[in-house]
Amino acid sequence: MPPRNRHFATREPFESDDRLTLQRAEGPFGFLNPTRAHFNHSGLATLKTTAPSDDIATSLSHESVNGHRTPKALEESNVPAKDIGFLWRSRDNRKGRHPLLVRRPQAGEEASFLTPRRTSHPREVLKTVIRTFTYYPVWDVSWLVAFIFTLGSIIWVINGFFAWLPVAAPSTEFDGEIYYGGGITAFIGAILFFEVGSILLIFEAVNANNTGCFGWAIEQLVDDERAAGRQRLRIVANSHHCHHHHQNRHNFVGKPSELTSEADDVNADAKKQWHWFATWHDLWTHYFHELGFLAGCAQLFGATVFGVSGITALPGIINHLEPQWKLNAAYWIPQVIGGSGFIVSSTLYMLETQQKWWKPAPHLLGWHIAAWNLVGAFGFTLCGALGMAYKNSGAQYEAGLATFWGSWAFLIGSYLQLYESLNKHPVEEVS
Repeated sequence: MPPRNRHFATREPFESDDRLTLQRAEGPFGFLNPTRAHFNHSGLATLKTTAPSDDIATSLSHESVNGHRTPKALEESNVPAKDIGFLWRSRDNRKGRHPLLVRRPQAGEEASFLTPRRTSHPREVLKTVIRTFTYYPVWDVSWLVAFIFTLGSIIWVINGFFAWLPVAAPSTEFDGEIYYGGGITAFIGAILFFEVGSILLIFEAVNANNTGCFGWAIEQLVDDERAAGRQRLRIVANSHHCHHHHQNRHNFVGKPSELTSEADDVNADAKKQWHWFATWHDLWTHYFHELGFLAGCAQLFGATVFGVSGITALPGIINHLEPQWKLNAAYWIPQVIGGSGFIVSSTLYMLETQQKWWKPAPHLLGWHIAAWNLVGAFGFTLCGALGMAYKNSGAQYEAGLATFWGSWAFLIGSYLQLYESLNKHPVEEVS
């Protein structure tokens, strides 16, 4: 077994939590920390006993009202399961998510558990889609990142119309469309959205819960099946077991949520304040081993360089960039370098979701987010490369078109990221 499947270089998740035992870990590169790990929960062993453990009894006290389950919780936890497992992923951990793997019983098999239905169920998808338009958790840095990138992508889609439509359909052009409309939207999209969103990505990575967060409650059911010597456990989402800062509605850059139970607080870092910067020691010993942090650094580098072209695109600046080499140096080349940074970042984010570097993971939402952002990154890079031959009518058309389809790809990826940020307890069915 390769070293990457045996241990973490630093800060193994749930290392101090006796309830969770590492079963296996894996990742795309051996010189970096694993990006996913499977854990066994000790509470599941209570199926072999006749009484709930203290761990399960504690979970019950948080999720009941006057000793009874709430109707809403009962409705959401009514799907039988044969086996379950807890999956830690580095991306999901940064986003405050707690994936649960579920195997449904086959014909003739006994269901040992009750779990929420899978998050890919049409009803669950519709519920989350509605939440993207009605719920605004501004205290959640992962939601802020996605929301800012979504707004920025909308601005870039408008910029794509300004850049490409006058060339594709000259009759639609109005005075100052490319000069003012294109220049101002490029500045807003590059500086106020790409740069700010990229900085928040670094904050998100630095404040990831590195010690692990279970985020689920386990309760023992007492029903007619118990008389026959059989018991079942119900698995429900539980904010009281969550140590992520994402749920703290009162202090965006402060202490973790007050909902966190002290009895479950095996995470010493949970009581620390928000970190604005990582120390050099943490960078060298931990964050430089994290694929997600490296991807965020590439994103920030690309956004910073790309911001140069956003500034030079402003009216009053771009019209003074003559001869052509000045325009290339101050406007087009920063687009190529910045877009290349986006390509590297999106590629790393894709690899982070994959079990092996060569094996795509289209079953994961995070993989699709990175894939669409990669398409957008290629579009913006291609625009800059073609822009250096801007006096050629064909190159001008293709450069505007690359911005157009690249912007739409960024918008799709950003909205999927917004969807992801609001789905904190994904349930995945496996064979």
